[in-house]
Amino acid sequence: MSWFTQWSLPVFRWAGEHPDVLAWAFGLSGLLFAGSFVLVPVLISRMRRDYFVSSDPGDHTWLGRHPAARATARVVKNALGAVLLLAGIAMLVLPGQGIITVLVALSLLEFPGKRALELRLISQRQVSGVINWIRTRSGRTPLIIPGTSNDE
Repeated sequence: MSWFTQWSLPVFRWAGEHPDVLAWAFGLSGLLFAGSFVLVPVLISRMRRDYFVSSDPGDHTWLGRHPAARATARVVKNALGAVLLLAGIAMLVLPGQGIITVLVALSLLEFPGKRALELRLISQRQVSGVINWIRTRSGRTPLIIPGTSNDE
């Protein structure tokens, strides 16, 4: 028996025994797929052009707000980032724009080392090309990306 058969038979047997879990997984996958095609382009088009070259890409728009509003915005932003990160990771093996969704999720999350990880992802020509294509389609100028010909 091949390794694939040894691995796949128990998985298919389990799936046959749990059709409700499989239906939920497919439904969630479809919802994440559709949601990513709506939400990710909106978030990319709203991103500041200098996000990747700014010394402080933080939430400067929330500095003058009430502390409760700032705290609520941070919680909502991080929760949305966590959901998009999980969706992006799932889309690495499921249909969808996985890497792009992960990059948008990282821009929303707050964690140590975030900046270096974002710059590593955006420096990939395919990723920056898709992001700038989305921005151009929405009438926005391309992002300034360090190390490319469009950085100023």
